[in-house]
Amino acid sequence: MKKIWKEFKEFISRGNVLDMAVGVVVASSFTSVVNSAVSDLVTPIVGLFLPDTTFENWAPGGFAIGSFINSVITFLITAVVIFAVMKAVNAARNMVAKKEEAPAAPTTKTCPYCLSDDVKIGAVKCPHCASDLPAALPDAEIAAEAAAKEKA
Repeated sequence: MKKIWKEFKEFISRGNVLDMAVGVVVASSFTSVVNSAVSDLVTPIVGLFLPDTTFENWAPGGFAIGSFINSVITFLITAVVIFAVMKAVNAARNMVAKKEEAPAAPTTKTCPYCLSDDVKIGAVKCPHCASDLPAALPDAEIAAEAAAKEKA
């Protein structure tokens, strides 16, 4: 029983489950806003084209077509709003991801003779051992040194 409880706690504490829970709560409160927009704003406008009736009362032959039309309009408005929100969220995430992907250019290099790792990139002599250094390292070596520093 403890193992099941532990697995359950791990499942609940995952980020995706918490994000989903927040989404459900926000969506349920947003539903009332969309329903109000449809019933209070859209339906009366559409009702102008149908004299002396509203969708709520429109039920020819006993079929609640008006209620169905309200539901379809609600669905379409909800889908458009969710699409717009998700486009904005994805655009924001992509901007953040692009900023995180660009690594900063290294400002120091390692002396191959004394192994001091605080030698400035453009230095031609090591300030520690006075050895002659190449004027600039090729991009591949700079990237390799930066990766090595990040691992350390």
